[in-house]
Parts: sequence; structure tokens; C-alpha cells
Amino acid sequence: MNRAISPGSPEPVRSPQMERRRRILDATISLASEGGYDAVQMRVVAHRAEVALGTLYRYFPSKVHLLVAALAREFERTAEQLHRRPFPGRSRAERVGYVLRGTTQVLEDDPRLTEALTRAFMLADASMAAQVAVVETQVSQLLVGAMSDPADAADPPEDDPADEDVAIAKVIGDVWLAGLVQWVSGRATVEDVQSSMATAVGLLLRD
Repeated sequence: MNRAISPGSPEPVRSPQMERRRRILDATISLASEGGYDAVQMRVVAHRAEVALGTLYRYFPSKVHLLVAALAREFERTAEQLHRRPFPGRSRAERVGYVLRGTTQVLEDDPRLTEALTRAFMLADASMAAQVAVVETQVSQLLVGAMSDPADAADPPEDDPADEDVAIAKVIGDVWLAGLVQWVSGRATVEDVQSSMATAVGLLLRD
């Protein structure tokens, strides 16, 4: 899920706080990729990110908070990659299916990271409702973008997406996230997740 920066693109200007947060999330992703959920220890993250442990806890009160924030950033980066060109497909179902297959493939390619991020998402309680909502909104926005007609990409509409599109995207996103939980828990294969998603998309997006 790494974001590629095109040659010659200026690096964004970051405040010291943003730079520390970036280092913390980079360290978290690195540790999770190496050893999964258990490898992400707050003291080790602080050491690798070169921040004081107290500073880390001011940014993220727990490991679950930290990993859910990392999940949100990974979805944001994936969306940036996918939005660099129009989604292929002549129908909404084909375009949404493309996004889901591509994103699931990225997750499959890094199973330890996926296990860590999904496990944290499963463990998030009511105190983390706002952070979970960020992840769900990112997934929904990605799917709504895929549902849009690619002919409108050069001149996007100024109006907000239709309520029906947002509702459909939320249902598909919920089904997809539930499929990831089943996969990480060993109760489903990637093929099972892909099949469930194809069924959900086919039922909800009949163009």
C-alpha cells in the first residue's frame, strides 16, 4: 500500500507534529509487516520512530488506536493510487468490483500487516467510534468514486453524491470489511471474500 511519488514532485511541507506522526505510523506499518499484531509494541514503535514513549502515548493512547490510525492512512494511500486514472469498467458494478479486487490483492500481498490492522479494527471499542468512522468513510468514498461515470472525471459534479450511492457504498463496504475479518480469523479464504463481494456488488449495483 505504499504511495509512489512521481519524479520531480515536491515533498509536502510538514509541521513537526505531522512529521512525528508520519514517523510513528511508518514504524507501526514496518513492525506489523515484519511480525503482525504482536510485533507492534508501543516501546518498540517509539524507539523506531525516534520519539519519546510519552510523546507516542499523547498521539495514540493504545496500540489499537495506533493500528486503526495506520489502517486509515493505508486506505487513504490506496485511494490516492487508484484515483490516478479512471477506474476501468463500463458499469458501476465492474468499476466497484475492480476497486475491491485490487484492494483485496494489496492486502493479500502483505498478510502480516493485514492481520495486524484488521485485528485492531475488530478490537476497537465505543471509545474509538470516531477513528473507526474515518476508516469506514474512506472505504465508502472510494466506492462512491468508483461508482461515478468515468466520463465525468475531467469535470466532476459540484453536488454531493446521491444519498442512494452513499448508502449502497456503505453496505458494500461493511460486507467487505466483514469479509476481511473472516479471512484474518481463518474462517474464510481470499476466494470466499472475493465471491461474497461479487455477489453483493451484483445484487446492489444492477445497472
